[in-house]
Amino acid sequence: MATLTLVVDAEFRNRLREFPWVNWSEIAREEARKKLIFEDFMRKRELSDEDWRFCERLDWHPVDELPLKKGFIEKMRRISREKSIKVSSLAELFDELHH
Repeated sequence: MATLTLVVDAEFRNRLREFPWVNWSEIAREEARKKLIFEDFMRKRELSDEDWRFCERLDWHPVDELPLKKGFIEKMRRISREKSIKVSSLAELFDELHH
């Protein structure tokens, strides 16, 4: 297996050392693979079975990295402006729905 060395400044290295239980090498491998999968997905618009299993394991998909469509953003804005009800319990919610 090959080795890759990343150069970071001392402040960043010290921040990483605050979390000794984190496997930073594994995180770097996963993030690099996600980048490769994303770039490949953007070209082919499909995933290999191996890449699909990797994405499922992480609960991540390349489309997660795409910007939201303007139509979707507008729909969410309209929904957020609609009248809503505030309840403090499930029972109160059902009371509101029946009135």
